[in-house]
Amino acid sequence: MQSRSCQYPFVESFEETPLLVAVLTYMGYGILTIFGYLRDFLRDWKFEKCHLAREREEQKDFVPLYQDFENFYTRNLYMRIRDNWNRPICSVPGAKMDLVERVTPDYNWTFEHTGNVLKDVINMGSYNYLGFAENTGTCADAASECTVKYGVGVSSTRQEIGNLDKHEELEKLVAGFLGVESSMAFGMGFATNSMNIPALTGKGCLILSDELNHASLVLGARLSGSTIRVFKHNNMQSLEKLLRDAIVHGQPRTHRPWKKILILVEGIYSMEGSIVRLPEVIALKKKYEAYLYLDEAHSIGALGPRGRGVVDYFGLDPSDVDIMMGTFTKSFGAAGGYIGGKKELIDYLRLHSHSAIHATSMSPPITQQIITSMKCIMGEDGTTLGQERLCQLSENTTYFRRRLHEMGFIIYGNNDSPVVPLMLYMPAKIGAFGREMLKRNIGTVVVGFPATPIIESRARFCVSAAHTREMLDKALNAISEVGDLLQLKYSRKNRHGSEGTDCFSFLESHQD
Repeated sequence: MQSRSCQYPFVESFEETPLLVAVLTYMGYGILTIFGYLRDFLRDWKFEKCHLAREREEQKDFVPLYQDFENFYTRNLYMRIRDNWNRPICSVPGAKMDLVERVTPDYNWTFEHTGNVLKDVINMGSYNYLGFAENTGTCADAASECTVKYGVGVSSTRQEIGNLDKHEELEKLVAGFLGVESSMAFGMGFATNSMNIPALTGKGCLILSDELNHASLVLGARLSGSTIRVFKHNNMQSLEKLLRDAIVHGQPRTHRPWKKILILVEGIYSMEGSIVRLPEVIALKKKYEAYLYLDEAHSIGALGPRGRGVVDYFGLDPSDVDIMMGTFTKSFGAAGGYIGGKKELIDYLRLHSHSAIHATSMSPPITQQIITSMKCIMGEDGTTLGQERLCQLSENTTYFRRRLHEMGFIIYGNNDSPVVPLMLYMPAKIGAFGREMLKRNIGTVVVGFPATPIIESRARFCVSAAHTREMLDKALNAISEVGDLLQLKYSRKNRHGSEGTDCFSFLESHQD
């Protein structure tokens, strides 16, 4: 399929898991499972105390509140490495942060704070792509002034007495930023998806969802009552087959035409670091007269020469995307989300969206933070700071990914994605990597099953414009050192070889 040329070389890498590593990973999970059942046996016979909620003896004949098998992973695997998550932060989560030190007397079942603070930990985990998560500067000053004037909370919904002039200013600004007719802001990014998709589709509608879509999209699709079919990640052949079958066969049993067909995709996939093949998705959407819902939570502000997301990245017309969704929680250093599109769409959502009708309005200082940072990106503040941050993010992303590849790590995703997954694979290395990095004053996010496939555990780095070259070099040196210690340099590719640069060419992909 021919698609519009992208402005950048579209190179994505999904290097295949080495066979030996896959076998050892399965063996590792098998050993953990065996010992887990042994410990459950000891708990059942009261040789070992169980800290998690379980059914009481007198309730054994009731419908269970707790699914014992589902809790098996939590009890026996997750708890062993729980210290890698939910670490308390006591500073601004910028390029560097301060962590509250904690210890556990009972193997991560409970934690105690020591009173010490780990200072200046390099933050490689926050979605602070453009560095606007800060407590000094123009954005912080504007938010402070807004708090003095409006207060912190609104205590009402938009439809009642919670509609501020700041909210309308923000929505007008967002519409101009996206290049659409109108937009609507919401106080929570997750609810922007989960509460608006049910307002757009229902029974008799078909949703075609990428297999790696975020949980908020999945929940919204399920709540809508629509029929859901899943296509392979970024695989246009799989998507077209589902579209063709939907047109030919219609609804099950009755074979009536679907009322609507809605395609759900993301701009940047937050666990894979891949970018949606948007030109081809749009071509299929037009060919089969479907609707397109684009979630730009991670791509808005982080992609494109003007920071306006994946549509800007490919140089496409925003009107080709029916529903443009995104969040303010990442590139704008704030909270909440938005939906943009035609005026008729937004007017409809104002009356039918659960988030619009029942949710409290966005906090005024949060609203001001978004307005100020967005104007900075657009250059409407009279400075070039926004453009400089966009360029810095792009440079940092390219540098960080290139260095990791040269070191011999298996890195997933697109070369232009600031989300950088580094593959760990084995369960024991999830906890070990996080702990060893923190020992070297680097804060990282490690991810495992069920958030990823069972053999594809990973560390996920998020590059920021706020990172200096010195910070990145320190982090890279620590990653290389830990990689040697834990034997994580699995890549079999030519580490210093050149990569293909044709538009939409893949080094290795999930395509059939």
